[in-house]
Amino acid sequence: MKPAEPPRFVAYFRVSTDKQGRSGLGLEAQHASVEQFVVGACGTIVAEFIEVESGTRSDRPKLTDALRLCRIHNATLVIAKLDRLARNVAFISNLMESGVEFTAVDFPSANRLTIHILAAVAEHEAHIIRERTRTALAAAKARGVVLGGNRGNTSEIARSGALASARVRRAGAERKAADLKPIVDEMIARDCSYRAMAEELNARSIPTSRGGAWGVSQVFRLVQLAKAAS
Repeated sequence: MKPAEPPRFVAYFRVSTDKQGRSGLGLEAQHASVEQFVVGACGTIVAEFIEVESGTRSDRPKLTDALRLCRIHNATLVIAKLDRLARNVAFISNLMESGVEFTAVDFPSANRLTIHILAAVAEHEAHIIRERTRTALAAAKARGVVLGGNRGNTSEIARSGALASARVRRAGAERKAADLKPIVDEMIARDCSYRAMAEELNARSIPTSRGGAWGVSQVFRLVQLAKAAS
């Protein structure tokens, strides 16, 4: 009787910045936990993929390659922490549709329903944080607080709030650029100027990520983000 083959795994690691990717910050811990898990399962790692990407984005080329290799080798995708994947429902749905089995070292008992629920909760919490930030800013403005600029408030809370707000705005702009990329590419192919692009987007009643009208500077930013999303 032919002995059973050891389980095969494809390891996927993600870091959020280029700096982390170059320095190895965050990777060492992920790698150690995944390696320990695979050894405990008496398995082998077919390949490893490292993604330098924002957690809020769903277009991850390295993850696409990892899933393809999983299908080729009938391997399981293994990640160190569940939050490396469970950030939004749309992304998890795409993962489910890939037909690849996956496991998270910190939550190996999680099933597909669990993953969907956690992703939905994470997306809902992100929405609540955005709404609370907008409400707090509106209340502060109503009290006469001057918003923007450095007013001498260097507390940790102020810095954390500013960073969180910047991340939310950046994520919104990136999502908008990804959604509009086909339109942007088509207008670039027609050799439209930034002003012409702004006029066309406004004519189509397409708002900016902040809900306003398009101008030359907003279109310039949109084009740069759309190119980065390629």
